[in-house]
Amino acid sequence: MARAKLDDLLVFFAVARERSFTRAAAKLGMTQSALSHIVRGLEARMGVRLLIRTTRSVSPTEAGERLLQNVAPRLDEVEAEIAAISDLGDKPAGTIRITAIDHVIDTVLWPRLAPILPAYPDLHVEITSDYRLVDIAAERYDIGVRFGDQVEKDMIAVRLTADVRMMIVGSPGYFGDRPVPASIADLHRHNCITLRLSSSGGVYAWELRDNGRDVEVRVRGQCMFNSAYQILNAALSGCGLAFVPEDLAGPAVQDGRLISVMEAFCPSFPGLHAYYPSRRHSSRALALVIAAIRHKA
Repeated sequence: MARAKLDDLLVFFAVARERSFTRAAAKLGMTQSALSHIVRGLEARMGVRLLIRTTRSVSPTEAGERLLQNVAPRLDEVEAEIAAISDLGDKPAGTIRITAIDHVIDTVLWPRLAPILPAYPDLHVEITSDYRLVDIAAERYDIGVRFGDQVEKDMIAVRLTADVRMMIVGSPGYFGDRPVPASIADLHRHNCITLRLSSSGGVYAWELRDNGRDVEVRVRGQCMFNSAYQILNAALSGCGLAFVPEDLAGPAVQDGRLISVMEAFCPSFPGLHAYYPSRRHSSRALALVIAAIRHKA
């Protein structure tokens, strides 16, 4: 198939995987109209409809799904082999795509990656903030970053941090006319700042420890966010209690802007890990990034 047609297939795969012309256009750096024109041309040349388009959604037809399942993985293998050959050059090159949550990007990934980038001008990193448990293979990420107990067993996992202790915190102003909670039952009488889960749309239940038992506590409050930064800021402004990692809230606790409570109920989670699929060819660029971000004991 001609190169132009291969490019058209890659456009179709992006739209089919994203189930959206809008998201695919953003990912590819193209306009929606250009993507739509390319897909229509591909359908005309193949003589079969590949996508079902409605005003609200895009989904593959039976033919489109077959193309996505049977051809896309083979093109991925071709791209991987080309990347492996290119990797035989003098310096690591290529783009490494990473997904992580926002405060991990700011506090762990970027401080470790920024110093190495000037030395490797052909290395590119694309880092996306996302609270979903992303299927990195399906969404074509090279690296995901999550707590160790969230990493699938078939992935290669590399520790990035020591275990992460959680904290329940509130501002001195919040506690000005309220008693400090001392039990899980007390939490239900407090204004708790909650987290909306991007993956399921549900509300995160605080994962606490009570007399040696793991318990999930469904708290309530006036404010809900989908980012740890906004939860921390709401706690700092006196909105209520927040359940956040120590590395995020610790500085504010140390300088007195927040008060840590119920410490015996707060667990430690397995440290943050970078994870990636087991591949026959791991590029030098990937190896360089992993070496830069891995935990240094």
